[in-house]
Amino acid sequence: MTGIPASERAIDPRRIDEMIEALSHHGAWGETGVSRLVYSNEWSVAQEQVAAWMAAAGLDVETDAVGNVWGWRRGTEGGKAVVTGSHIDSQKPGGRFDGALGVVAALAAVEALGQRFGAPRRTLGVVSLCEEEASRFARTNFWGSRAVTGAIAPHEADRMRAIDGPTMAEVMHDVGLDPALIPTAKRDDIGAFIELHIEQGPLLEAAGLPVGIVEKITGYRQYWLEVRGEANHAGTTPMDLRKDPMAGAAEIISGVIDTAHRMGRPAVTTVGRMTVEPNGRAVVPERVGFTVDARHPEAAALETLLARHESRWHEVASRRGLELTVRVDSDRPPCPSDPGLVEALAGAAAEAAVPHMRMTSGAVHDAMQFAAICPVAMLFVRSKAGISHSPAEFTSLEDSVAGAEVLARALHRIAY
Repeated sequence: MTGIPASERAIDPRRIDEMIEALSHHGAWGETGVSRLVYSNEWSVAQEQVAAWMAAAGLDVETDAVGNVWGWRRGTEGGKAVVTGSHIDSQKPGGRFDGALGVVAALAAVEALGQRFGAPRRTLGVVSLCEEEASRFARTNFWGSRAVTGAIAPHEADRMRAIDGPTMAEVMHDVGLDPALIPTAKRDDIGAFIELHIEQGPLLEAAGLPVGIVEKITGYRQYWLEVRGEANHAGTTPMDLRKDPMAGAAEIISGVIDTAHRMGRPAVTTVGRMTVEPNGRAVVPERVGFTVDARHPEAAALETLLARHESRWHEVASRRGLELTVRVDSDRPPCPSDPGLVEALAGAAAEAAVPHMRMTSGAVHDAMQFAAICPVAMLFVRSKAGISHSPAEFTSLEDSVAGAEVLARALHRIAY
């Protein structure tokens, strides 16, 4: 079948603009932000909007047991589907592009291909996943994509409690979903997954390029550390007699950040959350807790980074006479993109004359979960100033359309 001529465009910019604008009203926060937590009313209405768009585009629409919305353009040759999409839940508050642009671009691409070429050889799917951000359930994310891959443990919905109080099972019931049916969301009919997403970083802008083709998603490990000492008076306890967990925590934090800095790009380590008890001005604290998030896209380098971190905090705790407990909350190896899908995206970008580069994702995404069941790839679109998870997040319409154009042409290459 003849492809899309290089001189023509498959994507209508107005379609992208209209859908992004419409979604931004569901959970609008201030002038440019969005607060759309999973299973909230705002999220439910937004998912209903996506389902309506899918139906209007002639796709077969279904909602699975966890609330993922799927739209299918059935292929003529059967076999496993080529799926594209992302998520529409947000940070609290976040921006209007993170996740949502991937859903909008996917729908625009599959809609345009159907209008131009009719039924594909391979079934095409568009998915709006139900949760990625962990903004309501702080110790987990990827609820929707984990359900698709069968990675949700029995009774996990009953054990998992939201920041605002209820369990995952309770908030699912609130929107008419039955947690007992979660296992039915697992799929075995997906043959490839491509996710378009804003970059959430500064590399494309620094390079002056609208689009990046992701060759690898970073690996990471997220820890919760708790350092315990002895609470005492800030004025009467001599420095040499203290067991001060704050001093130990400060040394550990400084050390792990310095370790990542000395290893150089793309190693990164972040301490983003901290608790202190008692949290008093004139009290040596008894306990300090904090997160450590360490990432690297190369498996061997990630193991080196993690080993250096773990050695550091055990040495500090031992030397200072402090009690240390370490909990691993999340642990993922690096995820390589499928070479064939990468080449399809690169060929599509060249065909459309869209300037691009190949790169690594320093953030983690739903595509990483899908890699457990099928080949995956990602397409990044430039973020202004690298800002994300913020109402200040912005991706231009021109760049959004460029990304959707590359996606549409890649899907044509793979499915038609």
